[in-house]
Amino acid sequence: MTIFLAAALCVFLFVLYRLFLGPRRAARWVREHFVATDYDLVPRALLDPRRPGPPPASYRIEEMQAVADAAWKGDWHAAEAYVEAAGKDWDERWSRTELLQQVAGDDDAWLEAWHTARPGNCDAATVRAGLMVHQAWEIRGAEYADKVPRERMARFKAMLPAAITEARKAALLDPENPGPWVVMVTAARGAQYDHDQFQPLWDGLASRAPYHYSGHWQALQYWCAKWFGNDTLMMHFAEQAVRKAPEGSPLAGLYLHALEERAKQYDGPAQPVTRAAKKRLEAVAASLAEVAPDDEHLPALRHLLAHHMLRARMYAPALEQFRLIGPWCGAEPWRKGGDPVVAFELARGTAAKLSGVVPSATTTTTHRIGH
Repeated sequence: MTIFLAAALCVFLFVLYRLFLGPRRAARWVREHFVATDYDLVPRALLDPRRPGPPPASYRIEEMQAVADAAWKGDWHAAEAYVEAAGKDWDERWSRTELLQQVAGDDDAWLEAWHTARPGNCDAATVRAGLMVHQAWEIRGAEYADKVPRERMARFKAMLPAAITEARKAALLDPENPGPWVVMVTAARGAQYDHDQFQPLWDGLASRAPYHYSGHWQALQYWCAKWFGNDTLMMHFAEQAVRKAPEGSPLAGLYLHALEERAKQYDGPAQPVTRAAKKRLEAVAASLAEVAPDDEHLPALRHLLAHHMLRARMYAPALEQFRLIGPWCGAEPWRKGGDPVVAFELARGTAAKLSGVVPSATTTTTHRIGH
């Protein structure tokens, strides 16, 4: 019995160390002894808190600026060509549609001219409907419902059904295009759609673009507990995304957003540290490893993945994610404490210390930062 109790006590102390003392001692070690280059990580002096990842290629920035400048001068033809150039790459087409919504948010005269000249153009109609949704949310603000003034809430509730109506009209102009359905799915939670009303909108989107990243993200918001779902529905939806994500798609990263929603709701860890939880994070990592390096969603997802691997005590896999992230630390997990450089350095240093990886002072890898 004495041997059994001693063994049990050893196990308890080991677990206690892993849960509490390990990370605490690691934090002190990071402050006093951590040398990033010993673990093939970018030196702290080169960390960049301005962005989660490298900026888009210069030619893409120039192209987007040219489209915006032309629109603000009243020429909508460049905007029309810009969206059409995406073809049936529906994720890219939606990304370009969102850019046009932003451009129209500053001045929509060109958009109205485009819609008037091309009343049968689905893209123009989709941008208009999406802009209505954005404007409605700007009026409402980010406060909880009971904090929003009655007049603003009334305007918000009136605009969203109108936006859905416009999106339905847009959908008729090009039955193959999922863009209008993304607008409808986005507007549904603010329009107070119940499950029976929401499901046909989701089915309409999924039948046209079953792996649409932004569409899935908007649906995840609908299914979270703060809107019209609960933890079970939200996590089921996110886990389905991991299972069905095709090679090269960032869709599996939706699971990380679901974990973030849970963490915000409970103000703590998003999930118990179980073998199943770790397996899901491993599946997400494997899926993201197949995503093109220049995918616009990938940098932010890598930060979330490293963050949740660290919370799951998957220190070596988290360290690998920090290596892939490089110098960029301007992402949500690290901004919560105020100084993203400090938070990022502590996180990757903790991963290094507790990973079991033997440091090497002879690392010669050269890291380059984009401009």
